[in-house]
Amino acid sequence: MPSTLDPTRSSPPQAAKRRHDSTSSFPDTTSLPASAPGPSSVPDPKRARSGSLHTSPHPQRPFHPHAAPTMSAKVQGKRPELVDLTSDSHGNTTALPRRPALQPHVGPRKLVIKNVRPATANRAADLERYYARVHAELDEALTAIFAGQEPPQPLERLYRGVEDICRKKDSAELADQLYSRCEAFLLGDAGPRRAINEPDDIMLLRRVLEHWKSWSKKLLTIRWIYSHLDRSYLLVGKAGKKGIQGINDMGIGLFRQAVFGSKKDDAPEGTPLGKRVAAAMCLLVDYDRRRDGRFEPSLLKEAVTMLRLFDVYGWYFERPLLAASRDFFDEFVGEYRSGSSSLKDFVMATQSLLAREVQRCDLYNFDSITKRQLRLDAHATLIEQYLVTLLDNGSVARLLEAHDIESMKALYDLLRLSGIQEKLKEPWEQYIRATGTAIIGDTARSDEMIIRLLELRRSLDVMIRDAFGRDKTFDLRDAFKAFINSRPSKAAGKAVTNKVTPQVGEMIAKYIDMLLRGGLKSLPKSLLSDNKDKAAAEMSGIAATGDEDAELDRQLDAAVELFRFIDGKDVFEAFYKNGLARRLLMGRSASQDAERNMLAKLRSQCGASFTHNLEQMFKDQELGKDEMASFKSWLEGTGRPKSSVDLHVNVLAAAAWPSYRDIRLQLPVDVLDQINAFDQYYKSKHSGRRLTWKHHMAHCVLRARFDRGPKELEVSAAQAVVLVLFNEVEGKGGPTDGVLSYEQIAQSTGLPGPELERTLQSLACGKVRVLSKHPKGRDVKPTDTFTVNKGFTDPKFRIKINQIQLRETKEENTETHERVAADRQYETQAAIVRIMKNRKKMTHAQLVAEVINQTKSRGAVDTADIKLWIDKLIDKDYLEREDGSYVYVS
Repeated sequence: MPSTLDPTRSSPPQAAKRRHDSTSSFPDTTSLPASAPGPSSVPDPKRARSGSLHTSPHPQRPFHPHAAPTMSAKVQGKRPELVDLTSDSHGNTTALPRRPALQPHVGPRKLVIKNVRPATANRAADLERYYARVHAELDEALTAIFAGQEPPQPLERLYRGVEDICRKKDSAELADQLYSRCEAFLLGDAGPRRAINEPDDIMLLRRVLEHWKSWSKKLLTIRWIYSHLDRSYLLVGKAGKKGIQGINDMGIGLFRQAVFGSKKDDAPEGTPLGKRVAAAMCLLVDYDRRRDGRFEPSLLKEAVTMLRLFDVYGWYFERPLLAASRDFFDEFVGEYRSGSSSLKDFVMATQSLLAREVQRCDLYNFDSITKRQLRLDAHATLIEQYLVTLLDNGSVARLLEAHDIESMKALYDLLRLSGIQEKLKEPWEQYIRATGTAIIGDTARSDEMIIRLLELRRSLDVMIRDAFGRDKTFDLRDAFKAFINSRPSKAAGKAVTNKVTPQVGEMIAKYIDMLLRGGLKSLPKSLLSDNKDKAAAEMSGIAATGDEDAELDRQLDAAVELFRFIDGKDVFEAFYKNGLARRLLMGRSASQDAERNMLAKLRSQCGASFTHNLEQMFKDQELGKDEMASFKSWLEGTGRPKSSVDLHVNVLAAAAWPSYRDIRLQLPVDVLDQINAFDQYYKSKHSGRRLTWKHHMAHCVLRARFDRGPKELEVSAAQAVVLVLFNEVEGKGGPTDGVLSYEQIAQSTGLPGPELERTLQSLACGKVRVLSKHPKGRDVKPTDTFTVNKGFTDPKFRIKINQIQLRETKEENTETHERVAADRQYETQAAIVRIMKNRKKMTHAQLVAEVINQTKSRGAVDTADIKLWIDKLIDKDYLEREDGSYVYVS
């Protein structure tokens, strides 16, 4: 059997019987290891005491007030051995003899207690002396702890003393004594209240924190010593007369009372020491806001943690902090209002300030309520009170004009924090309308109109994507539609709505013509897709990176977006048809797929009726190929001699194609023979049809010989006729050898003056000068003479000379607008008749409103023009007036 009996272990089923006498009712004690108990090594308070036997591993044990009985163990089958555990008068125990190890196979053992001695009066006195000594030792230990020293007695002995007092049922008295000593220390001259003498608030806060850290260490030692009191009395729902709820809570509460006062005694404004602590913390926050070098991050963080632990954070710190923060925000706004800072400076500074406020709350453990209230106060002061300046049209316009995405994003984020980002839409649209109207009204740069509008649209799209997070509130449709469908008034200088600017539709058509002829090489880099657009296109399954066709399609989409904003489509249709005809007839399309893709976009936008004639133009091209194959077979069948001229004719339906002016032109004999042959063939095949030859749109390929080698020249029909004339004057000799005057060329070609000047200028004054003009100059005059530039050279074998058909003249432009106006007049008159036939009788205002509504898809008209056409229909007896209204005449 082991030499030490463990009272915590349960006895086996055949446990020996115990015999107790009157002395067994005395309390017993439990020995602990010599080391002081730590926070995680506190003895178990539930260990059994009554009738249990204990021995100490130490040879010397302090005086114990209870005498343990002498016991003897009797083991069945063996000679019993006596174990004397009796303490002598000096508190020393008799050494135990070594006993053999436990042998379970031997059988049950019997424990017999002998020589139990009754209590005597001396032992009662010893007990009282023991408790008095324990109280004295505890008092001495607290004095040492308060002085920052180690207790003179071992912590184990102090702990045993507290345990014995608690077992004596004196826990309440012990708790009251502990509370009184701690209260006297913390509220006395040695406590944290002496920090009030510090003249500087920051130093005062530092001293209070030092006291708190020191008191936390002292409190930890006190908790170790009084842990049994804490566990058996304070933390189990019992309380002394002071209402203590745990030693830790007692220590925190007393320190809180020393610095901030008790809750029942607090004045509304707080204690002087507490007010200075809070003032120091607010001063530290102010140092951080102003980037003052005196700011101490660790000091602020520890102070906030201390106040939150004391549960005085809201009353002492949060309220003055919020008040000081509001003053700081007002001062911040006042500095920008009184200074000359721009909106960009204010927005960026405000964004930085708000970010640092949030970061400070997170870094220094401010309460979430404080963080939310700070944000609300900052929004109310920095955003809502400054809203007029934030939404100033001029300031916002300058940011947008500079394409300052960072500042606009900061402004949008600021407004979004208060949920008022939609208010930015008004200055946003105001800038778009003003900028777009200025672009359209800039007649000096009308050729760049669409590119500038698309650059504006592109920059705004990027702004919506990168600054506004693709917020649909900032849709461009209404703003673009407002200025595209208005034009500047010469009288008032303001925009007059409901008047379509013909120039916009015309320029969109010409821009698309440029794209479909030249591809992406004619575009500025500012309109090309960036990496974000390409990445988005790839994610959506559209080939974008390095794909020229996809990029061209995106540019066509951007042009169609502008086209969608236009109320009247007739001007665009007329000029788009002109451009398409030139591209098809002269083979200048960059891509047939792009042509048909653009046609599909227009059909989707405007319907099949809008693109009917355009689709017919493509069909005529396909039919023309079959027609030429049939013509060549017919020529072979007639037995005509083979000509040096390879003629190709495009037969066009007059209703589908644009109308062209008839220009007189004297063709060479061999070309004229081929044309007559085709005319004979076509009339024999299609009886009743009549061909009208449009030489203005014809083009040729000539073979020319120069001193440095032969070349092939791609020229117009007029240019070819002029060049062929020099074959007739070449080699005659004399001063006029190879020289033709302006008058000679005019008589031989039959070209009118303006057309002839354009033709000669393209051949003698352009980039490719196959003719030489005498005298030299950029303008062609009737006194000029021309010769072949025999020294002409070019690295290419086939050379495209500037084809004058591709350039629209002022006369052609005027004719197109007049044709559009005439068509619009007929369409409007037809709409009037159609409306009156259906309604029979209408007032003037009703009829005008209905006509505008039905014709706006083709092109808006003035109310004065509608009244004029109504009068014409009355003259033609379609309508008549009756009682102030119009009546349809059936």
